[in-house]
Amino acid sequence: MQYAFIGLGVILLVIAALVIRNKKINGEISQNGIEANAVVTRVKENVSTDSDGMVSISHSYYVTYRARNGQDVEALLGSGKSFEFNIGKKAWDYDLHEGSQLRIKYLPEKPSYAIRIES
Repeated sequence: MQYAFIGLGVILLVIAALVIRNKKINGEISQNGIEANAVVTRVKENVSTDSDGMVSISHSYYVTYRARNGQDVEALLGSGKSFEFNIGKKAWDYDLHEGSQLRIKYLPEKPSYAIRIES
């Protein structure tokens, strides 16, 4: 039982670290990112099942954009928004599908990750 609590604690610490890291990167891109037009080129469906058998489905969106240096880049699209806005009809990605055009921001030193911005 004690090991279960330790394991749960480690998992929670890893999740917290990832959330903090993503929030920091999203903030950096929001403040210093370069805007570009992008197209959704790939949608990856992620399916997971928890220990109770509950199935969870999420999607990873990949966009292609032309960087300032003229290079075409494929990037994972991050939301740039907090988790509570990624649920239900107000979700940031409810309208995205392959071929969708959108505005993004990216950092030249981290071109493989971008966030969606309101157009």
